[in-house]
Amino acid sequence: MGNEQWYNISNVESIDSPSLILYKERVKNNIRQCVRTVKDVSLLRPHVKTNKIAEVCRMMMEEGISKFKCATIAEAEMLGSIEAHDILLAYQPVGPKINRLLKIVKRYPNSQFSCLIDHVQAAEHISKIFHAFSSIINVYIDLNVGMNRTGITPANAEALINSLKKFPEIHVAGFHVYDGQINNPDPVVRKKRSDEGFAQVTELLNLVQEKYHQKMTIIAGGSTTFSAHAVREGVECSPGTFVFWDFGYKQMMPEAPFDYAVLILTRVISIVDDKTITVDLGYKSVSSENPQPRVHFLNAPDAVPAAHSEEHLVLEVPDSKRYSPGDVLYGVPRHICPTVALYERITVAEGNSIVGEWKIIARDKKLEF
Repeated sequence: MGNEQWYNISNVESIDSPSLILYKERVKNNIRQCVRTVKDVSLLRPHVKTNKIAEVCRMMMEEGISKFKCATIAEAEMLGSIEAHDILLAYQPVGPKINRLLKIVKRYPNSQFSCLIDHVQAAEHISKIFHAFSSIINVYIDLNVGMNRTGITPANAEALINSLKKFPEIHVAGFHVYDGQINNPDPVVRKKRSDEGFAQVTELLNLVQEKYHQKMTIIAGGSTTFSAHAVREGVECSPGTFVFWDFGYKQMMPEAPFDYAVLILTRVISIVDDKTITVDLGYKSVSSENPQPRVHFLNAPDAVPAAHSEEHLVLEVPDSKRYSPGDVLYGVPRHICPTVALYERITVAEGNSIVGEWKIIARDKKLEF
């Protein structure tokens, strides 16, 4: 196999398989494309659940990004450790997570932490724990505009705001809106549906600002509605997958200005018959929540998954004589976010050479706290 493609690694013999390969220049370009999409870099709040890597978040900070969104306490702690300025835990903490959040708030005073709220009882529990340590936490009311996963409808938000006033440890900073249910491949349709859902948020925002004379920040969207929210005045956008991109989003949104920046390297381990080969890419190494194909091979686009097990992926190919045991295939995951979480480390490439590796530190459920 030649080295004429951007993804081929010259010193590939040094890499075990399966491995994740991060192409540093392409990651940097994706970050810059994201920054160019918004009116002001201060309106970017990338979600780090895709990358979970401190070095990647530092790359974003080098491009002027200072606000981040995360899904876990470990991700929040990672961001605190690199002194990210503004960190939103896009989750309503309950149980031990409240204490863990308080610990990182205390541990990283140079970072401003916040979390989501959608229920007064959750707010009461957070208030009690933060009161005991004389701490205040900013919260964003989680609005449900159709995802039907978390949050409350905009119509019920004013009542929650009034209920939260009795908790001095809680400061309502704004609203969080995730419309990930909008995944139509037509960008015009996506924008129309996003605008329809966001109209409820605009109405709520006007009511709150007129009635309470309080400025409220809005954090909205994900990857599929990023372009719609990016043109709104003063709205913070929180895409995540852009930094690495994947096959699923490339097929859904070919108009998006992002390129594949992380691939899976796998090797042929068996030639089964004249039309069947097997590679060492089981479902422990690539996200398997989606139906097949779960990975698209850039240098074997006609390979079709036939069977998938823990350590093996069986592929049907037009002619297995084109392959030999040990041949390298470069694959784009259909869903990169949970695929990254399957690996402890990621191999870093500059140009066509491997230059090192980075720890996927926030894949762990717990760091120090």
